[in-house]
Amino acid sequence: MNKIPSVDLRDFLSEDKDRKQKFINEIGNAYENIGFVALKGHFLDDELVDNLYAQIKKFFELPVDTKQKYEIPGIGGQRGYVSFGKESAKGKKEGDLKEFWHFGQYVENNPKLEEEYPHNVIVEELPEFNEVGKQTYKMLEKTARYVLRSLALHLGLEETYFDQYIFNGNSILRPIHYPPIQEEPKGAVRAAAHGDINLITLLMGAHGKGLQVQNHEGEWIDAIAQPDELMINVGDMLSRHSNNKLKSTIHRVVNPPKELWGTSRYSIPFFMHPVSEMKLDVLENCIDEEHPKQFEDITAGEFLNERLRELGLIK
Repeated sequence: MNKIPSVDLRDFLSEDKDRKQKFINEIGNAYENIGFVALKGHFLDDELVDNLYAQIKKFFELPVDTKQKYEIPGIGGQRGYVSFGKESAKGKKEGDLKEFWHFGQYVENNPKLEEEYPHNVIVEELPEFNEVGKQTYKMLEKTARYVLRSLALHLGLEETYFDQYIFNGNSILRPIHYPPIQEEPKGAVRAAAHGDINLITLLMGAHGKGLQVQNHEGEWIDAIAQPDELMINVGDMLSRHSNNKLKSTIHRVVNPPKELWGTSRYSIPFFMHPVSEMKLDVLENCIDEEHPKQFEDITAGEFLNERLRELGLIK
């Protein structure tokens, strides 16, 4: 497979059983073969997207000392601002060439989770930034819910299997700014090759070259979405849970050609995480003689902490 398949969520949401099954087959096949799809028919409208980009640009243009005011110590970068070069991919010592912000869950009716999750950080200088971030979070979470329902059916599970685990889940919306490159990077790229930790990732802003996906032959292919599409990929949690039936694909963001070094790049992934108690034990119906159990039992919370330590975000 040398290009990313495109699917339309409206097929899954339609009352037509054949259209719904077509979507399940297409997304299931894509995730078994390359781990990425481009998705049309999601719940983000153009006005919300335009507002979000406008607010994000305003935030990242703030003076460095203003932004650093929102860098909260002791929470592993899970909320608020994370400054340039702080995060590196697993196994890499060079920090990625990016700065970013984290919006987290807006917990409903669960005091225990309100205690467990860090609070969202409010940017005083940009009141609209906080509101548009929350609206985007909700619409991406809604989109992800239906994608996971289609994958539940593909895996032979009850359609709403994932709903209980993602409601009030530990999901993160991460607006990223890759600043202009000032000098030849020494071994660093905008985002080094990595797999995502979570269940699925919904990516806004994959409209230009930069994002690349590694196919099963080890070749890097460009992943470019149309303006009305989200790029959605499988993360390591879902790969474990499905005994690697659904593939978590290695991907990276490469540096642009030298003539484009003076440009910023913005990208906005939504990392869909379940609640910490979710068991990621391999599903029984993903184990057979040809596919023995590949992974140890672990909860989502334990797995997340393990990976955040590897990334250097928590000690």
